[in-house]
Amino acid sequence: MDAPPQQKQSPPPGPDRRRPRRWREVSPTRRGLVLAWWGFTLTFGLLRLLTWLIHVDAAGVGNVSAGGVHLHHYVWGILVLMVVGALGLVERSPRWRTWMGLAYGIGTALVIDETANLVHLSDVYWEHSGGTSIAVALIVIGVVGGALAFTHRDAQETGGGKSGGEDGS
Repeated sequence: MDAPPQQKQSPPPGPDRRRPRRWREVSPTRRGLVLAWWGFTLTFGLLRLLTWLIHVDAAGVGNVSAGGVHLHHYVWGILVLMVVGALGLVERSPRWRTWMGLAYGIGTALVIDETANLVHLSDVYWEHSGGTSIAVALIVIGVVGGALAFTHRDAQETGGGKSGGEDGS
């Protein structure tokens, strides 16, 4: 006697919307984006704390100078972004992509935190117009954080294959 045919479970309509539960299940590109956002957010907060401590003359905290010239932290941010850009041209591995995302977020925060200084071409950090930097940073944090929260596209959703740019080489 033949066994009754077993019913096949049909997959749910549309792509699998399961969110990754572990960090290693997240695509390298998305890991880099998430780390960039976290790096930006935390660095911006720490920069604001550090500059406030300098502003109130906290013991042991001061500006960085070279040859008597104050080096604003956007200089360090530009240097970090230059290194990340150069590495991005030559290094494509998923591990590097993830850590370059973190460095990119840190470098971007160093620059964005002094947007007002760059716009006015003078040191307006603690003046009323210095609030431009805070506004821009909060917009970046909100928009990018919202985009990361409300979007989800990993290799699992594209039929198990590699999605655009995630060749892992």
